[in-house]
Amino acid sequence: MKPITDKAEIVLEYPDKFYSGTFERTSRFDAHFDEGGVALVFCRGGDASERKSVRMHVHSGLFAEILNGLAKTVSAIAPDDLHRDALADGASALALALGPDVEDEDDNLTVEEEVRLLHILE
Repeated sequence: MKPITDKAEIVLEYPDKFYSGTFERTSRFDAHFDEGGVALVFCRGGDASERKSVRMHVHSGLFAEILNGLAKTVSAIAPDDLHRDALADGASALALALGPDVEDEDDNLTVEEEVRLLHILE
């Protein structure tokens, strides 16, 4: 589990119930792919009255639709928003990881790919 460096707000609404939770810097998260899709976990520790966790699983096809939907609405992010570069880096890292597997050791990254990879790894 990794520490949350920003903030996540989770809301569940049912006809007769409402649940709301915030996960901030004292909380942790995990995000990974498995055979079926994307698993997300948010956890906040503490005593029993404050401890909580949320687990979500989104199948790969739906996650792809979500990514496409986000791409269509990116204009809602102000050009000077500090998170814009972080989002672009994360999207680039995902796209690079989803690219074709390279089995030939003689294949090298271009200079642009090396710079982008170093920037993502920072």
